[in-house]
Amino acid sequence: MSPRSASVNEALRQRSRERLLQATVELVGERGFEATTLGDIAQRAGAARGLVSYYFPGKRQLLQSAVHRLMHLTLQAALEREPVPCGPDAGRELLARAIDAVLGLAHDHPLLMRTHMAGILMAEGFIQCPEQQRLAHLLHGVVAAYGSPDPDADYPLLRAQLMGSVVPMLLPGAPTSLALMRAELFQRYELPWRLGVPPQERPPGGGADRGPVEPSTVGA
Repeated sequence: MSPRSASVNEALRQRSRERLLQATVELVGERGFEATTLGDIAQRAGAARGLVSYYFPGKRQLLQSAVHRLMHLTLQAALEREPVPCGPDAGRELLARAIDAVLGLAHDHPLLMRTHMAGILMAEGFIQCPEQQRLAHLLHGVVAAYGSPDPDADYPLLRAQLMGSVVPMLLPGAPTSLALMRAELFQRYELPWRLGVPPQERPPGGGADRGPVEPSTVGA
């Protein structure tokens, strides 16, 4: 049997890394951070325990990469969902989808996202990793499609706005509703409520709509 090529080995390593990231999302979402060990993650991923330490320096770094991967995949699926946005309203539709994707993760995975946000504020801080860079690339593209004259400057502001909106939704015992935080962001970016995936609940005051709603050009 001939030895595997470098490209095959790289593909196998990537698949192993992704299995570890997926296992981390599942276990931390089920049990919480403290109750999840690196051995548990390796077992769920079907990998050797030493492989976790080979790819990641610690559990916090592993969790950040895992959540950034989940955010990247969720955002990518939202942006590529049919019908594909086109026409003059496409940029606003993409921004609406991005907002809904991120807020939706906080709503659907509160324990996981609360743990992730808490880790970012600890001493280790924000981890730069391939998963985070892919997520940043998508959000930067959304800002550009929205029509920003300076996406490099406006992307960090969008990221900060999203993070600032997620935190109130995750407060134990006093969470702010998804609809209210969505309305705040939609008003800030002048997005009609109908764009993206509007929740069934609407906040007091009718949400982010201001004036008559123009016909949608998404998918036109």
